[in-house]
Amino acid sequence: MKGARSYLLFIVAISISVLAGCRAPLPAEWDGLVQRPHPRLAGVWVKPDAEIVAYRNVMLDPVQISFARNWDPNSGGRTGLSRLNASDVAAIKDTLADLFRETFRAELQNGGYALVEEPGPDTLRVIPQIMDLYITAPDMNQPARTRTYTANSGRMILVLEARDSITGEILARAVDGRSGGSAGMLTWTNRVTNIADARRAITIWARALREALDDLYERAAAAAATTPSS
Repeated sequence: MKGARSYLLFIVAISISVLAGCRAPLPAEWDGLVQRPHPRLAGVWVKPDAEIVAYRNVMLDPVQISFARNWDPNSGGRTGLSRLNASDVAAIKDTLADLFRETFRAELQNGGYALVEEPGPDTLRVIPQIMDLYITAPDMNQPARTRTYTANSGRMILVLEARDSITGEILARAVDGRSGGSAGMLTWTNRVTNIADARRAITIWARALREALDDLYERAAAAAATTPSS
C-alpha cells in the first residue's frame, strides 16, 4: 500500500507541475527506466538496454479511469434533473474510454499499425490509465436554460506503460497532464466542448505513441541493415 501511494504521489507531482505551467526537475531513473526528454509529454522514461523490436501491432488494454478526489459532480448548486447520479458518472467514464480507444485506433491505423487482442512477437502491450479526472461543468444533455460558463473544462493525467506483449518486460513509461480551456475566455461548457477538449488531449497522447513506434521500427530496420548476414 505504501508503494502504491508513493507511486501515485510521484505521478501527481509531475503532472500538477505541468498543469501549473512550470517544469519541476524530473527523476533521472524510475524502476530501472531512464528519463528522456520529450517534446510533447511531461515525463518519459525508457529501458536503456531493451532489445529493439519492430513492433507493428499494439495490444491496448482498456483504459482505467479515476476521478480527482476533490471532484464533486454536483457542485455549483445542481438541483433536480440537473443533478448527476452514479449512472451519469459511469457514463462519463464509458464515453471517455470509448473516445480513448477510438482515437488511438485511428492514429495507429494512420501510421500503418493495428490494434490486436492477442500477444505476439511484433506486438507491443500498452497499459493506459487516466487519473485525477476533473470535469469543471459536466453536462448530461441539460436543458438549454441551464448553462455553465467556465474558462476551463477540466483536467486529466495520463499514465501509460509500454511492455513487450510476450515477455511482459517494461520498456517505457510516460506521464502527462492536460487541461482544457480557451486562453482564459469564458465559454459555455457542455458535453460537446468537454469531449472536444478530451479528444485534443488524447490525440496528443496517441500521436506520441505512434511516433515512438515509428522510431522503434526505423531503428530496428537500421540495425537489421547493418547486421552481417551469416
